[in-house]
Order: sequence, then C-alpha cells, then structure tokens
Amino acid sequence: MFDNVKEILEEYKKLWAYGYAEALMAWDTETYMPEADASTRGEVFSVFNELEKQVYLKISEKLDKIDEEKLSDEEKGMVRVLKRSIKYYTKVPIEVIKEFTKTTNESVVIWRNAKAKSDFNLFSPYLEKIVDLSRKIADYLGYEKQPYDALLDLYEEGFTTEDGDRIFNTLLPKVSDILKKVQEAQYFPSSHELESVQYETERMKKVNEFIIKLLNMPTDKFRLDVSAHPFTIRISGSDVRITTRYEGKDFKATMFSVIHESGHAIYELLIDPRFEGTPIATGASTGIHESQSRFWENIIGRSIQFIKLVYPTLKENLPFLSKYSEEDIYKYFNTVKPSLIRVDADEVTYNFHIAIRYEIEKRLINEKMKVKEVPSLWNDMMEKYLGITPKNDTEGVLQDIHWSQGSIGYFPTYTLGNIVAGMLYLKIPNLYDLVSQGKFDEIKGILKELICKYGATYPPKTLLRRAFGKEYDPEGLLSYLRDKYISLKGIG
Repeated sequence: MFDNVKEILEEYKKLWAYGYAEALMAWDTETYMPEADASTRGEVFSVFNELEKQVYLKISEKLDKIDEEKLSDEEKGMVRVLKRSIKYYTKVPIEVIKEFTKTTNESVVIWRNAKAKSDFNLFSPYLEKIVDLSRKIADYLGYEKQPYDALLDLYEEGFTTEDGDRIFNTLLPKVSDILKKVQEAQYFPSSHELESVQYETERMKKVNEFIIKLLNMPTDKFRLDVSAHPFTIRISGSDVRITTRYEGKDFKATMFSVIHESGHAIYELLIDPRFEGTPIATGASTGIHESQSRFWENIIGRSIQFIKLVYPTLKENLPFLSKYSEEDIYKYFNTVKPSLIRVDADEVTYNFHIAIRYEIEKRLINEKMKVKEVPSLWNDMMEKYLGITPKNDTEGVLQDIHWSQGSIGYFPTYTLGNIVAGMLYLKIPNLYDLVSQGKFDEIKGILKELICKYGATYPPKTLLRRAFGKEYDPEGLLSYLRDKYISLKGIG
C-alpha cells in the first residue's frame, strides 16, 4: 500500500470511529433510548457531523496528491468512495446544505400533519422548497445530460435518467401482461383470510428466532431486536443488528421483515474483513444492498421450498394454522392484487409504485413540473398502471416519508434491487434444490463471491459487469415472475 494511501487511511480512522459511535447511537435511538433524551441525542449527532466535515476536508487535500494509476482495485475504491463523500461538501455551498437540512427537518413534521389530515396543500410549500433546493444541489454537483442524474447518483453511483427510462420502458409492459395472466388464472388470491388473523407476539418471536437459526445468522456478530420500523444497521463487520415489529395480525409481515433485514445483514457480514476501518467496508450502493434483502425475502423466503422448511415450526407456534396446508401458506405469502400503498404491494405490482414516483421526480427535476400538479399526475398514473385511484391524499401522494426528507432519487433503487435479485435468480444453479435442503451457507458463499466480499470496491455497474457480464437487466426479474406466477414452477 502506498504511503499516501496509508496516510489517508490513518486520518480516515477518525471517521470510522465517529461512524461506529453514531451507528450505535442510531440503533439505541430506535430501540432502547428513553424518549426524553431525543433532543440531547440530536445535539450529539450534530457535533459528530461537524467533526466529520473537518476530517473530510483534511483528507480532501491529501487525495489530490494520489497517483491512481499505481493503486490496486481496493485502493482505487477507497479513493473513489472518499471523493464521492467529499464532493457534496466541497461542491455544494454550506448555506445551501444548511437551508436544505433546515427545510427537511421542518418538512418531516409538516408532512406527518398533512398525511394525518389528508391535505397535500399543507405539505406543498415545503415540497416546493425541497424541489427547488434539489435542483440547485444537482447544478452544483454537476451532470452530463439531465439534472435528475446528479440526484440519482447520490444513491446509485453512475445511474442516470437514461438507465431508468430503459428499465421501466422494458419492465412495465411485460409486468402488466404478467399481472393480467395472474388475475385470469386465479391461482394466487387477491387477499387471504390469514391477513386478519391475530397472533400472540411471544409465539411469533419463537418463529422469528427459528428463522434466524435456519438462515444460520452468526449469533456472535448479529442480533435481532424490536423497533417501530424494521431496519438493519452495521456497527462494524462483527456487529450487525436488525429489528422487526409485531403488529399482532397478519404474521407474514413480521416474518418477512426479519428475512428482508437478514438479507441486508448477510451482505454486511460477508464483506471482506480486511476492509474494516476503510471507506469500502460497506455495500456498493443502495440498489445493490436492496438486491440482497429482496433476494432473501422474495426469491427465497416466499418460495414453496422455504415454506416446507418453516411449516412445522409455524404450525407448532401458531395453532390457528392447523387447518392450513403448505400450499395454503404459499398462497397467503404470495397474494397478488393492485393496491394503493407501496409498502403493502406484492412482487408483481410493486414496481408500478416505483415507476410512478420515478416519473414524478423526473418531471419535477428535469422538466420543472409544478409541485401543485403532483397529486393529479399521481392519481392518473395509479389508474393507468394499476386500475385504481386513491380516494384521498393520505392513501395517495402523501403515503411516503421520502420526499419530506429530501430523498429525491432514492425510490428507483427499490426497483434496481428487484432487478439485481432477478439476475441472481438466473445466475445461481439449482437454487431451489439448495433452499429445499436448507443449504443457506452454500447460497451465501455464492453471493459472497459474486457481490458481497467486495464491499464498495467497485461502482455498482462495474460490480454487475464482473458478476453477470451486464448491467441492470430486467429479464431476470421477468423470468422469475413468469416462472413463479404464470408457469407455476414453484409448486411443480
């Protein structure tokens, strides 16, 4: 390792330590922190943020002296990730960053109130400010073709409007055809009576503990807790934590949040331990990270082969399942129905929800569409794609927190996650034979070699080309959906 890189990594150790402490505090904030400490905790985070900015600026001076031609792939990855982190602080004026932070902090509160009252007009002035500031940030960051590209790049390095258009133009017509055929066949129900059946939390906890054991999550490096909203957080490569929640009915919700978050955790746990304390000890991108959670949750967790493994434990702990067969549970896990709420959407219809948000964001940023036009466009696209229209703003345009947080450009990464999960579906030979035998460590080994061990060494497109010989290809996802929902290969 070159001396300049060693010097930078020594300075980076401060950022690593701050990040370690912040991650631990963030986990505690969502799980065990007494509510009265919320404002104090916020002050502590702001102090850490100031300290981090100072370190980044010091590192920035040293990065200019690096001759990247002489570096290894890992060292190039470290330099690239640091430059991306520093770019925001150096290109966007501090007064714009402060105004954006202030606006989004206020906006979240206004959004909650607007959602409760189902009144987009209450939120609209704040969204106008956020969109205006986002356009400014895009201009400061720079882009080759479209301003939205600069915002997309914040979440998925190198991803552009051109990529998004290609993906959705390919995906949506074919998924629409799949949806029609699923509805005509009527094998997969649009709803299931188990969705309203109550369960005992303590019994469901036992099921989730079994899931954790079945997936062979390493108990010395991993833990499961409870929070209001399920999440995964990496403290370090030897301390990755997830949470779930228990809502008392529709047991699949908590079960699949455990599998989904375990997918995120598996990714973090499989990153090469040599990278600990460096900028590449993290996932390649938001979309790549989502691919791992979607792969485990949907392609594995909702399969009939996985259900056969968990069925005895489900019946043992949830007595109301005594009258339901494995196939009944399979149908319950895989209902298909156009719905208004994104987070409740099934595998077949989910990407329509993302396409709507993508199109609105694109028009707001690239075409300078007015914010007041958003609700009507939202409703028109819901009718176009799913044949349903929200009755009010709460079940329509106000359902997601993302825009109030300023996260314009984030939504497409959900579809990218589904797409890469589909690519893995085609790539892994005899996948469901491995699932039926419970050989999850073998599956992890394949994922490690294809994706996980590299951390953020490579940009996502480069990582995909190395693993699959191509970039984001919707055909794998389409093959998976056809095999499962039309050919019924899952139960054959």
